Amino acid sequence: MKNIYVLVADDEYRIRKLLSEFLVREGYKVIEAADGEETIDILFNAKTKVDLVILDVMMPKYDGWFVLERIREFSTVPVVMLTARSDEGDQLRGFKLGADDYVTKPFSPSVLMARINKILKKDRSDNDDILFGAIRMSLKSREVFIEDEKIELTPKEFELLRYFIENKGIALSRDKILNAVWNYDYFGDLRTVDTHIKQLRSKLGHYSYYISTVRSIGYRLDIENENLD
Repeated sequence: MKNIYVLVADDEYRIRKLLSEFLVREGYKVIEAADGEETIDILFNAKTKVDLVILDVMMPKYDGWFVLERIREFSTVPVVMLTARSDEGDQLRGFKLGADDYVTKPFSPSVLMARINKILKKDRSDNDDILFGAIRMSLKSREVFIEDEKIELTPKEFELLRYFIENKGIALSRDKILNAVWNYDYFGDLRTVDTHIKQLRSKLGHYSYYISTVRSIGYRLDIENENLD
């Protein structure tokens, strides 16, 4: 894990130090930011290499939502949102803006480290292309092409499509999709899956039929779905 940098952005000193201690123990390098403006300055500094961002929602100067939007304008770096609120609307907002995970305070540092390790391990193993029908996914550049025309996906839409392709032909429940793509057990409303799939289908255009709804189960990706109507 040499030279893997994690940016911890939180206005609470004790939270930054707690996370830094655990991250260093796991072998990561740590950069700290105390507010949204400092976070953006660090990320826009071409000399600074950041492999993952832990981003607090409630920060001075610029809040986490604003920072996340600015990040997604130029980068696909993994972002884990950190907040004292557990409101489902906030979680859906974070995922829609491109967050990779969402953790509420108080949290277990060891559980958070497990999620970070999983995200970074997946990110380091992404070196090949995945092909499915008219779709080509470049895991290295995190770009998606349909018939060689690039389409813009959020990081979560990218991971959702990847998960479908890696499990093509299999009926996947919403619970299973959440646990695989969002990296944690989700309790409550499963609308976040439906929302992301609706957005993904829209971006697939003519090939939206690849993703079919499986009654009483969830969804399935299959080229033959076009013949099921």
